Amino acid sequence: MRLAMTSNIDDIENEPEALRAEAAPAQPDPVEKLQAENSDLKDRVLRTLAEMENLRKRTEKEVHDSRAYAVTSFARDIVSVADNLERALASVPADAQDGSLKSLAEGVEMTGRQLSSVLSKHGITRIEPKTGDRFDPNLHEAIFEVPDPSQPANSVVHLVQAGFSLSGRLLRPAQVGVSKGGAKMSVADTLPSDSEPSSGNQA
Repeated sequence: MRLAMTSNIDDIENEPEALRAEAAPAQPDPVEKLQAENSDLKDRVLRTLAEMENLRKRTEKEVHDSRAYAVTSFARDIVSVADNLERALASVPADAQDGSLKSLAEGVEMTGRQLSSVLSKHGITRIEPKTGDRFDPNLHEAIFEVPDPSQPANSVVHLVQAGFSLSGRLLRPAQVGVSKGGAKMSVADTLPSDSEPSSGNQA
């Protein structure tokens, strides 16, 4: 009887330990924990590298644009000089016989060619649509309309003043006269052009 009571007492004393052992949470596997931490760190590194690459590309683009378009105001003013040289040359009669007048015209023409070469060298390109070209509001400015059934509607019929672009960005639209009353252009003709705003002859 005494042995039975001792056994019951031992069972009672050991019961809390057994309950604590059952209630204690299972310890995580250290290998799995390290793998999870490694995966998290790898994801953070990849995200950081991607952000750094995007920042590098944005910085390169900003530096390129800054260099390419820093002279926009100057370029817009200098193309007006080219316009005035052309007007001066156009004012000389084609049949002028005076020697000094011919020499002056040749000098103006030479200066104009040299200026055009310099403009082209620095990325300034002329926009000179030809008669029959479709009117492009991204490159052209319509000054007047001409009733001309022989030309498709909204096509260029007259160039008033050449336009210019700077490194592909519009600097000044070409001023043109457009046709009115002709047949409508086909769908292919009215699609946006794949060419950049710099399309046209070199300055």
